[in-house]
Amino acid sequence: MYITVLGSAAGGGYPQWNCNHPNSRRARAKDVAAPMRTQSSLAVSCDGERWTLFNASPDLRQQINDNPILHPHGGLRASPLKAVVLTNADVDHVTGLLSLRESQAFNVYATARVQLVLAQNSIFNVLNPQYVARISMSLEQSLAVSTADGAALGFEVVPFAVPGKVALWLEDASKGDNFGSVAEDTIALEVRESGRIKFFYIPACARMTPALAARIQGAPLVFFDGTLYTDDEMVRDGVGHKTGQRMGHMSVSGAEGTVAALSHLQISRKIFIHINTTNPILIAGTPERQAVESSGWEVSFDGMRLEV
Repeated sequence: MYITVLGSAAGGGYPQWNCNHPNSRRARAKDVAAPMRTQSSLAVSCDGERWTLFNASPDLRQQINDNPILHPHGGLRASPLKAVVLTNADVDHVTGLLSLRESQAFNVYATARVQLVLAQNSIFNVLNPQYVARISMSLEQSLAVSTADGAALGFEVVPFAVPGKVALWLEDASKGDNFGSVAEDTIALEVRESGRIKFFYIPACARMTPALAARIQGAPLVFFDGTLYTDDEMVRDGVGHKTGQRMGHMSVSGAEGTVAALSHLQISRKIFIHINTTNPILIAGTPERQAVESSGWEVSFDGMRLEV
């Protein structure tokens, strides 16, 4: 199985368009230690020819142009993109669907909750239903991903709920704690080939639970939410008023952070993805980057390629 990291940054990308944080200034100055990153997404393939997106970021057009594996071939209108799997309805994970509107056949997989959100927002009607099928996934049910004409793409996903929050643009304070979030609002993906677990994709997670820890114990590869290094990072640096917990993300550091939570789970390869523009692990050589790397973690980057 082949995996390409199309985008490794959190919502807004790195640098975010209106951010003048020191991290962002280094990226704009073309500092080699702080390369720019687009918003998070993976491309996955079993044959290296037919690809499935895990989330469709607003930067998708750039990501396609930056990765020859996704360039059209074989016809005047063609694409190796055969399916899209969504983990939530966040703007940084669904907006890229609008760039795929030119009557190209592919399937969109998402939970019934996320499919309903797309159906209720008429702008997504630009995806012509004659070409684009919207297929609902059920939690804890294995689903074979296929092309629009039903050809198997060679792998299965098992969607499962993780602690999180409804998309920001869908928050409703009148619905009580966590703004009316339900289990299907934030999912992770267990990815299997021929029944064998290949990797986990968890780009958003608010906290580690015993069930989640048990599930990813001993995994060969885990992509995990790396949004903020510390919970109050954006507040402390004066670039925002929300903590990581308020946004539905656990922190990289700290006694209850990701590095500590996964330290004893015997995962072969651990990679941070969905990294916010303020997070110091974006920059090579920082103490924070050195700390996560010495703990056995990698920091994803745009164009990162893996074979599992």
